[in-house]
Amino acid sequence: MNNHQFRHTQTAHCESGVISNLLGHHGLKISEPMAFGIGAGLFFGHLPFVKVNGVPGTTYRIWPGAIFQRVCKRLGVKMETAKFSSPEKGMAALDQVIADGTPVGLLSSVYYLPYFPPSYRFHFNAHNLVVYGKREDQYLVSDPVMDTVTEIDPDSLVQARFAKGFPAPKGKMYYPVHVPGKASFEKPIKEGIAQTCHYMLKIPIPMFGVKGIRFLANRVKDYPQKVGERKSALYLGNIIRMQEEIGTGGAGFRFVYAAFLQESAVLLNKPELSRLATELTQAGDLWRNFAFAAGRVCKSRSADNVSYKELSEMLMQCAATEEAFFKKLSKI
Repeated sequence: MNNHQFRHTQTAHCESGVISNLLGHHGLKISEPMAFGIGAGLFFGHLPFVKVNGVPGTTYRIWPGAIFQRVCKRLGVKMETAKFSSPEKGMAALDQVIADGTPVGLLSSVYYLPYFPPSYRFHFNAHNLVVYGKREDQYLVSDPVMDTVTEIDPDSLVQARFAKGFPAPKGKMYYPVHVPGKASFEKPIKEGIAQTCHYMLKIPIPMFGVKGIRFLANRVKDYPQKVGERKSALYLGNIIRMQEEIGTGGAGFRFVYAAFLQESAVLLNKPELSRLATELTQAGDLWRNFAFAAGRVCKSRSADNVSYKELSEMLMQCAATEEAFFKKLSKI
């Protein structure tokens, strides 16, 4: 029941990494940044009414699963997807597919993956990994955020696949049943860019895209008065955590998208995309600076006392930089 031919490549983010590794296994070479860009993965949203572990939700990427659906649709890949009512059915189905030598993508909870360091394990139920075979009773795992392949015992895998909470993974598994031998990336690149620009600039609701960054900036400024000192630090901590620790986080997604633009500049013969990529890495740097300053405020070890108002101004600067960037990108 072994499939040791699977080639593991470490990537920055789980969903785009699994796409790159799975499709590569089937002969369609696509880099992680290319998967992320074609899937229009870059996004921003701040949802004060959607509480994640009791704090308002902030996201720097599109919702889980969307990158996958879009890449498959745009490149003509057909996926078999299944969810299960019981762990027994889910594990039997997984065993059957990997017995045929087919690597399988799985949705899981980070909390129950024993190969993650304890500090990285928390209740996040939208982590993607690949199981590509079995050695005795251990499952062979290619987790794209790890530097090497690893193994997992059946009990931990069941817990990870059938974790409770929102969103419940329900043992979700997926694998390609048709992958085109060759695919033209030109049209998918353009569609991916157009969709990202639309999401960042044109959604009328104020919580999304560039408007969403300004919306968050205005809320951060008022945190101490509105929710008090303790909750302010908690809310701020979650914004940084979503940005810097979960998958690639906010700043990291900006760098991945910049790499996509550099690759696209060559494929489309548009050097101006490469110049824009440099601008986006500057936006990524602004997000990093914000996270660093916000971290100091959270720990209140800030000698220069970077206040919530100043953090709000830093976010406004991120918004202005990204708005200018996406306006230029949409014109190209």
